[in-house]
Amino acid sequence: MKSKTKVTKDAANKPLLIGHSPDADDAFMFYAIAKNKVGMPGYKIDHHMKDIQTLNKMAFKSELPVTAISAAVYPKIADKYQIMDCGASVGRKYGPILLAPKTFKGKNLKDKKVGIPGIFTTSFMLTQIYHKGFIPVFLDFDKVIDEIKKGSVDAGVIIHEGQITFKDTGLKKIADLGEEWFADTNLPIPLGLDVVRRSEGPKTAKAMTKMLRESIVYARAHENDAIKYALQFGRGIDTETCRKFVRMYVNDDTVSLGEEGKLALKALYTRAAAGGLIDKVPPLDILKA
Repeated sequence: MKSKTKVTKDAANKPLLIGHSPDADDAFMFYAIAKNKVGMPGYKIDHHMKDIQTLNKMAFKSELPVTAISAAVYPKIADKYQIMDCGASVGRKYGPILLAPKTFKGKNLKDKKVGIPGIFTTSFMLTQIYHKGFIPVFLDFDKVIDEIKKGSVDAGVIIHEGQITFKDTGLKKIADLGEEWFADTNLPIPLGLDVVRRSEGPKTAKAMTKMLRESIVYARAHENDAIKYALQFGRGIDTETCRKFVRMYVNDDTVSLGEEGKLALKALYTRAAAGGLIDKVPPLDILKA
């Protein structure tokens, strides 16, 4: 398919900085923008690729016009950013997983040290909702498995492609937060969002949302090319593992959150507020393309 948005080459184009993580699923989503298959007339798109923890911190300061964030962060930045209807990372009966040594009994984490891939992550929020009394140890996401093996933590939360490759680690799954969420809510699990800065104005914000949606649709329609591009960000995974991971988190919900996605976000924030994890449920101001 061809993009409906014309890409311009004018050297005087206004720069537009977009923040997203250097992970295979995000790279896949932004493939068409990175390769100038889609764009915004009058703008030159630059990619600010940082881990999600860094992007969350930048969102607190309103540093980027468009950025990926953890869904857990939105209540703290709702005054600065509006949720895009597209670009969300959503799981259906799957999500971040809790791993532990094979000697770990049950899934009671009370008083156990648990490796957490970032204080602002949705995985931390979900672990707090469904597992009480654990001691969080904040780690880089790619260090969690090593720290479990070394015994410095009793268990850990695994995100990204580790959700697929963990079976080769010698550790065992004690819980899938996506399964626990679905059993509780009967809804998909909202993990990540793309947001646009309110100060950009409604016309520009809508054009940015349209561009991202077109990029996602283009990548799904040209999957092999987009997978090839995404592989360079997949930390050594093979093509089919990358494809499986990308399909998990770039799906119909990524094209549009829809009403079910909105209900899922409200359910997440309602549970977080009830548990004292956030002050209140924010208004769900979702911008459609």
